[in-house]
Amino acid sequence: MNITRQTQDDRLIIFLDGKLDTVTAPQLDAELRAALEEYSVVEVDMEKLAYISSAGLRVLHSTHKRVKSSGKKLLISHATGTVLDVFESTGFAGFLNLI
Repeated sequence: MNITRQTQDDRLIIFLDGKLDTVTAPQLDAELRAALEEYSVVEVDMEKLAYISSAGLRVLHSTHKRVKSSGKKLLISHATGTVLDVFESTGFAGFLNLI
């Protein structure tokens, strides 16, 4: 999976390209931890994310919990296809900020 970053106003956008799985989930976790130390709003753009495993879901869930208690904001944008289906079938669509 490739991760790129872009700042836009007061937010950081993290673009994911490829597969978010057991191998790549720690990379995203580290990226999100660092981003949330510096920015109050972090958006994860999943337009080019082809697959998400339970390891990827765990990273998003733990990040959501940290963000919720800190007053910061985690946004998930452009989740489509398989990834959106996974969010809906697992209940993640109910608590993630999907835009």
